[in-house]
Amino acid sequence: MTALFVAVGAAVGAPLRYLTDRWVQARLGVGFPWGTLAVNVVGSFLLGLLTGGVLAGAIPASAQALVGTGFCGALTTYSTFGYETTRLINEGAHTRALWNALGNILAGLVAAAAGVAVGLLTAG
Repeated sequence: MTALFVAVGAAVGAPLRYLTDRWVQARLGVGFPWGTLAVNVVGSFLLGLLTGGVLAGAIPASAQALVGTGFCGALTTYSTFGYETTRLINEGAHTRALWNALGNILAGLVAAAAGVAVGLLTAG
């Protein structure tokens, strides 16, 4: 049953990642991978929020498979982040590559921590 929850969550998360990336890129341009950064930060916050809620006992642990592993796992993308950073380096856009790497890592960590804090606070 857990595998089914993961598959259902991923079936929603993956197309949403694609559509969000296209939407963001259409508005901000393709010179910087804003779409990937957006889905990674949002997904990190949601996963943190879910984790905080589970830790506080407000959300059942079974939601981890559907929302955490399935949805957030498919919404966020480490492989595309790695590819886009490498592509920027290969194009000679070293500063943008550095900002992309730092942005994804630092903003993702901050978003996850903020999500956990909000999840713990709202559940308590």
